[in-house]
Formats: sequence, structure tokens, C-alpha cells
Amino acid sequence: MSGTPVVEPMHNIIIASRESALAMWQARDIQQRLAASCPQTRVSIRGMTTQGDRILDRALDKIGGKGLFVKELEAALMAGSADIAVHSMKDVPMTLPPGLEIAVITEREDPRDAFVSNRYDSLDVLPAGSRIGTSSLRRESQLRARFPLLVVEPLRGNVQTRLKKLDDGNYAAIILAAAGLKRLGLADRITAMLTPDESLPAPGQGAVGIECRVERAELIAILRPLNHEPTAACVRAERALSRALSGSCQLPLGAFAQSEGEKIRLRGLVASRDGVQLVRAELTGDARDPEALGIELAARLKAQGAARILAELAP
Repeated sequence: MSGTPVVEPMHNIIIASRESALAMWQARDIQQRLAASCPQTRVSIRGMTTQGDRILDRALDKIGGKGLFVKELEAALMAGSADIAVHSMKDVPMTLPPGLEIAVITEREDPRDAFVSNRYDSLDVLPAGSRIGTSSLRRESQLRARFPLLVVEPLRGNVQTRLKKLDDGNYAAIILAAAGLKRLGLADRITAMLTPDESLPAPGQGAVGIECRVERAELIAILRPLNHEPTAACVRAERALSRALSGSCQLPLGAFAQSEGEKIRLRGLVASRDGVQLVRAELTGDARDPEALGIELAARLKAQGAARILAELAP
């Protein structure tokens, strides 16, 4: 008789995670979900410090990009000292090492950027010359395009560190991902939300992914109930767009998809760092083939001028 295959419980699952407060929140969330769905399995977290966490005095685009936040975790997976790694999907490089895959993407938190300030209600009222902090070239280029008289400066560190720098008076305002603030119980620090038209999010922003080795079929079967298909399809479209544009932390690139029933609406953006050149496009396509949608929108962006911008940004 055929039927639903029985998923055998595992005795232990070790989660590799960065040790920042936000990363550990995400890892504990996955730990709790797995404990609920697999009560016979002991789920533990192995906290790790990545190179991206250690180097805080230089912008990410100067030291190798967001992949520095995941390399040590992926090494633990390959070595067998961890079973899964939990990541913010916006930190995951567009091409994974051979033998690894993102097995699950959980339901997305708010994907938008948040404006945080102790003195001003919105970006529009910041006086000329105000210092605004961000860690992202994507945010920087969009800020410079809309507000060329603001002074945009690098801002590294975890969420709490960035908020302290604001509170210490180093910046008039900072831009952070809304998802991180909400997950850490800091939603009250959000002064204003930025719409995707004001600041197009990064590919995967607000989504959490679970990475593991491709051959771990029994583990992937256990993880599968945590997958949120609408979120996964949207993130796959965003990542396909970014991959087709050679997207990385070194490029000012935004990609944001929204599920609309059987369709996905995908928006993309490529800009020069100074915001002078900025190309936007959007496309709606079949949710069953999100990668094709991302690739097609990337081609449209290139045809509208993104290829020239990317060539000028190339080292």
C-alpha cells in the first residue's frame, strides 16, 4: 500500500548560528519549532563567531561581502560538526558551495527598511548635511538618489550596537531592517517605515533560511514542514534576479517579490553608489517558476541601463 512516507526521528540535531542577539533569536525560533514537531529529537545550538562579526571597522563591500557571515557556519556543516545552519536570507551568497542547499525558508517577517531617529520623524524632514548611517550600499544609493544633501556614512555592528551609536549622537538617523527590530522586541524604536518605493529591500530581507548538506535526505524530510512556500517562491525569484546580475554586497541592488495568488510580482533596482544612475523595473509572472521570473527581470534591467552601471561598478 502506498501512502505518506514515515519520517524517522533523529536523536540529535545541531544548529550552527552566529552569536549575535538576532541570529540567536532566529536559531532559537527554529529550535523551538523543531522541538515541537520532533519531540523525540534533542535540538541544540552551536554559537559561532564569523569573520563578518569580527571585522567591524570596515564596510562589508571592502572586506568581501555578506558571505563572511556564513562561511564558518557552512564549514561546520561540511565537517559534520553541525547538521543545519540558520541564516538571514539576505546574508546568504547567491551561489552556495557544492554539496549544500537551502532546504527550507520560513515565513517572512516584515521585509521593509525602517527609519530610526531620536530627533526627526521622517527622512523628508532631515536637514541638509545630516549624518545618516547604514551598512548597505543598496540603502546608500537609494538615499543619495532621493536626498543628495544628506551625508550617508557607514554603520557596522549588531542591531544593539547600531542603536547605541545613534543614541550616542553619532548620527541624526539610521536605517535598519524592520524584521530584525521586530524580532528583538525593538519595534518601538522604529520612527517610520520605508515603503518599497522609497527603499527597495535586499533579496531575501526578512526571511530566514535553513541550510544543510544535499545528501541529508532524512534531515530535509524533518525540516520540510517548516517551509513556507509563498515566501520561498518570492525569495527564489529575488535571488535569481540578483544572481543573474552578479549581485553581491559590493553592488547597490534591490529585489523584492510579493505573492499574489498564483502570480508573483517582482521589483528590481540597480544603482550607482552615488545614486545618480538608478534603474528600476518590475514584472509579474508564474509563482511556479520564480527563477525564470527573476532571470527575465534581470534581462530587462540590463536592457534599461543596468548593464552599463554594473560594468562601471566592476573592480
